[in-house]
Amino acid sequence: MTSTDGAKKKGLRRPGKGQLVTMATVLVLVAGLGITVRGLGSADQALASFDAASWLWSKGKAELARINGTSARVDTRADVGQAARGHQLQVSQSDRYVILRDVNTGAIASMDLTDLQAYWNAESQAGVGVSVALHDKSAFVIDAVQGKVQQVEPASLQAVGDPLQFPPGIGGGVFDGAGVLWVAAPTEGTVTAVQPGETAPVRVRTDSVAAPSHDLAVSAMDKGVAVLDRTTNALVKVTETGAGTPVTLPLTGPGELPPRTDGDTIAVTVADDRRVYTVGGSGIREMVVPEGGGGDLRTAVAYQGYVYVPEDDGTVHVFDENGQKQESFDIQRPGGDLELEVRENHLFINAPGSSTARVVNDQHTVRTVDKYDDDVVGGDPPQVKAEPEKPKEQKPKKPVVSKPGAPRAVRAAAGNTEVRVTWQAANPNGAAITRYVVTGADKTFPVGAEQRSLVVTGLTNGETYRFEVHAVNRKGDGPGRMSNAVVPTSDVPDPPATPPVAEAKPDGTVVVTWPEANGQGHKIQRYAVTAVSEGGSAPVGESASTTLTIPVGQLEFGKQYAFTVVAINDIAAGSAASGVSNTVVPFAVPGKPDAVEAATVADQAGAVRVTWTAPADNGRPITKYVVKAGDKETEVTETTVTLTGLGTGATVQVAVTAVNEAGAGEASSATARTVAAPTVTVTGVDPTFNTAKVAFSVNGGGGTTTCTLTVSGGGKGSTGSCTSLNASGLSPSTGYTFTVTAKNAAGNAAKAATKTTDDLYGTATCINGDSGDQKTYCNSDVDGRNGNEIFKGTTQTDSQQAGWVKNGTRLKTYCKKNGEEVYAFVYNDNKRSSVWIQVAYEGKTYIPWAWLNLDGGDDLGNLPTC
Repeated sequence: MTSTDGAKKKGLRRPGKGQLVTMATVLVLVAGLGITVRGLGSADQALASFDAASWLWSKGKAELARINGTSARVDTRADVGQAARGHQLQVSQSDRYVILRDVNTGAIASMDLTDLQAYWNAESQAGVGVSVALHDKSAFVIDAVQGKVQQVEPASLQAVGDPLQFPPGIGGGVFDGAGVLWVAAPTEGTVTAVQPGETAPVRVRTDSVAAPSHDLAVSAMDKGVAVLDRTTNALVKVTETGAGTPVTLPLTGPGELPPRTDGDTIAVTVADDRRVYTVGGSGIREMVVPEGGGGDLRTAVAYQGYVYVPEDDGTVHVFDENGQKQESFDIQRPGGDLELEVRENHLFINAPGSSTARVVNDQHTVRTVDKYDDDVVGGDPPQVKAEPEKPKEQKPKKPVVSKPGAPRAVRAAAGNTEVRVTWQAANPNGAAITRYVVTGADKTFPVGAEQRSLVVTGLTNGETYRFEVHAVNRKGDGPGRMSNAVVPTSDVPDPPATPPVAEAKPDGTVVVTWPEANGQGHKIQRYAVTAVSEGGSAPVGESASTTLTIPVGQLEFGKQYAFTVVAINDIAAGSAASGVSNTVVPFAVPGKPDAVEAATVADQAGAVRVTWTAPADNGRPITKYVVKAGDKETEVTETTVTLTGLGTGATVQVAVTAVNEAGAGEASSATARTVAAPTVTVTGVDPTFNTAKVAFSVNGGGGTTTCTLTVSGGGKGSTGSCTSLNASGLSPSTGYTFTVTAKNAAGNAAKAATKTTDDLYGTATCINGDSGDQKTYCNSDVDGRNGNEIFKGTTQTDSQQAGWVKNGTRLKTYCKKNGEEVYAFVYNDNKRSSVWIQVAYEGKTYIPWAWLNLDGGDDLGNLPTC
């Protein structure tokens, strides 16, 4: 279609399932399918506001919003497509391109900012383990598990040359400010600089930064990279001239670095101990982050002399350059970890699940950005105002921290002048494990917490060795566990001839199979299987056969893994590791939907509205939700639905189940009641002579209820409040039936009450005095005519005179009637009328209205006609 501003826009469709990453390919190109872009709509506008701008992901709307840091407003929104709704999206951006990767599906899209055209035109293996790095007009796709780094053309994602091969389980894969890609290989203890090339990428240099099998964290700098050896807490900067002098930090747990460091200050976060260390020109500073709502710390970012420390509950703690705590701020319901990135001299803080983001300028002023702002070309129509955000839930208190337990399954397998030692994780006992220590052969070897295997070389064949392994956390060294005794020998088996094959099963297990190994004259007694993941490797089990089923819980759902196999013979001699298997992502049925709430739909009969929060997808995208209520079942893809046809006044139990490729997960339930027909109770009628206030109570049955008052026998009712209503236009001394009707979507109900209106009185009024030749007498019985005379009829006939009353006498009235005109020019302020009022005097008699002032404003309309 064509937008009104002239820019071409295409609706997104997701690519088909197709091929996934294999050993030979990093990604697979598919047909280009568009993304709808709204906002700045033409090429000359497209780059007009890239300065101080950043693209932020909103998973609730499945769209990107480009935030202008200077104005703290959205200038462009891009609809990524509903297939990505609720997914984790990696966003890599430069001033020319934006590349997206859907972590849940592996789909990759590229958008050229010169014309705002975007296409899903490649696929990668789903899950955490593949990433995209972008700088200016150069891009790489990094398969950390397989150790493949492929340069691609950023617009088309076409491969540029062959991929570079690194040891499986690499880390890093980030560009520095000079456009050099840095890749870390923990198994070797190295980092490698890679330069994009015209026809193929080029390895510039490789530097040793740690001992092999240490955990490495990498942060790209303006020039070069900072590398933290998480096993020894040594931080080193590597530039084009090589590695500098390491600085050992006083960390009490595993340190984390942000992917990118802006400026010279490097922030190191020890989440487990709620501490942040900064390393810069003023040395090493320590910042203790106070406990807040119970959230867990995420990686801190240094910006313009300040440090910003996010928590997973949406809180951001702020420290100045001296380590002094500043005022923190919150983003409610962040919907995932906050994403902090310094771009164009601004700090952008995105909450993927929230409608808002934050922009911080170099004066550290924090401004809120509405990512859903529709004040852009092609914006959505106004939406119903969202419900107020709920207060944060307090997380349970953290367990008591103690030293770690002993590693499990410590095994040794001998090789030719070497021994491979493997073990499974120790219980951390409340504090993250920083490293493992392997002792044996008169040596001590620190090993990264994510490695859990070590090849000890330089041993003597024929000698017996045993190795002890213990874990270390911030509380100290845990107990050790001894391996089996082994004797290095040259009599080792071959590894399996071909790489193993891995398959993720819907029950959450992973099955790894491989061919039999050649024992070279000895019987193969067992096979040891190691899992390779991003930045680490660890043993996952042993098997006497050529297959191993890795149980649920040993691998992380949604994370990529590949596997190697070592054959061990009957003399405990082990082969070299096999080739690396294909990459798989463990998966199982989704978790239980969170925060399920069912509520009455007030304006609809037989309906309840159900809302919930998406649960963990457990390794595969959630394809639908099944919502059951009684014998009714509804399937939706959103996290809200209105169920209808459930009857009136019914208590409904609703069950919500998430479904993915593995099947339906456990249901979460809630209860609500549909709208019932209302009931009415009249509690009183308070009349005057011409009005009545009817008080009542209504049980609206949970619905939106309207109430109406009607009056039988005349008068006027009203509509409005469901607590009291007024009737008007009533006659005095008259009995009425007042009926209150309450109505909602489920029906209506009515209740009636009878009441007689009050009597209406008038005051006889004349003026004592002399007017020309006529004297008036109001308060004495004299010969001739008196004021305030009362007659049996409606004429001033002496024979019909019933009597008279003194000035100021109050008389009960009944009705009005036309008769002889009376002009009370001296009696009642020149009152003149032919209307007579029937009053209670010697029965029912009449007095001229000219001589009587009615209560309530002397209004004849308050009296009926006789």
